[in-house]
Amino acid sequence: MKNHYQIVIVGGGNAGISIASQLLRKDATLDIAIIDGAKKHYYQPAWTLVGGGEFNIQDTERDEASVIPAGTTWIQQMVSEFKPEENKVYLADGTAIQYEYLITVPGIQVNWGEIKGLKENLGKNGVCSNYSFESAPYTWECIQQTKGGKAIFTNPHTPIKCGGAPQKIMYLAADYFRKNGVNSQVEFWSGGTRVFGVEKYENTLKKVIAHYGINTQFFVKLVEIDGAAKIAKFVGIGDSNKDQVYEVAFDMIHVTPPQSAPDFIKSSPLANAAGWIDVEKHTLQHNTYKNIFACGDAANLPVSRTGAAIRKQAPVLVHNLLALIKGEEMNAFYNGYSSCPIITGYNKLVLAEFDYNNTPTETFPFDQSKERWSMYQMKKHILPYLYWNQILPGKM
Repeated sequence: MKNHYQIVIVGGGNAGISIASQLLRKDATLDIAIIDGAKKHYYQPAWTLVGGGEFNIQDTERDEASVIPAGTTWIQQMVSEFKPEENKVYLADGTAIQYEYLITVPGIQVNWGEIKGLKENLGKNGVCSNYSFESAPYTWECIQQTKGGKAIFTNPHTPIKCGGAPQKIMYLAADYFRKNGVNSQVEFWSGGTRVFGVEKYENTLKKVIAHYGINTQFFVKLVEIDGAAKIAKFVGIGDSNKDQVYEVAFDMIHVTPPQSAPDFIKSSPLANAAGWIDVEKHTLQHNTYKNIFACGDAANLPVSRTGAAIRKQAPVLVHNLLALIKGEEMNAFYNGYSSCPIITGYNKLVLAEFDYNNTPTETFPFDQSKERWSMYQMKKHILPYLYWNQILPGKM
């Protein structure tokens, strides 16, 4: 293995693969290495549908080797350290890799261990989560096995990938319970301050919550799960309830764990004070190291962390990096676009699209805040196809 590349990409997920593909479509002579030790590649947006019994988990997984673009070098290790002053990254085995330009897109870290008892109980005792390939199918088991009592759905106090996901599975469960005559009280326990950050879509979601009779509790953090006793412990994090303890009995609980930038990013010179990669939010160029770019879930962008956001970020990053290499002006501009297809029940979906200012920026010529069958079909059938066949190969 050689140890010097023109462009090094750290991360072989959605962002890393699609950016590499787009770069090579622009210039097939580029010398690109992708560093990622993962053996599998996942289409994670479908895990909500897996949890709702609408999608086969096996269809969300492929070998990482199958998505690595031809013409790149895949370094099958993880990064342990960044030395941006020396234009080097260090691999887990101590090998140094030199670069001329660096793209850091390692994704987000799911911190299962921050909730006491979660790892020990996940996959049993009615404790489920759609945030891993292994655990998502158990969510569907829990929904089917719930015959009453209380079904809790949590949303953490941290940024997460796909901010709407904690609610999507809740609405599917509530719809399933209603259609099957299950008298279960559904509750949403959230570290956030409101249902959704864009008023147009929030107004619809408030109506959905009222329709299902869902109880909501904001400004709380899940700190412990006692699986055997089926008790979830929350603490208040708002001004009015700070440190207040809530012990809530459950029949099933879907947990969205707290998340953060990966540890090797947080401890690196690339990170800001909060641990995220410190880039300029429009150009996606690092604020300190000008030959470094980043986007996606680990970047400090004040935007919802979604695959749709990456789809708009990737071409901006590619354009500006190639301009920098050529000594030209970096004039591509990312406006903070993100999209969240919010499932509100079986065959119902609200397609939220918005920018940095939380201004709706809708694609279709109709009111996307309305629940629609057509948008659900797009989520279930069209988007997975586009991901594997268009987005990862850099065609869109």
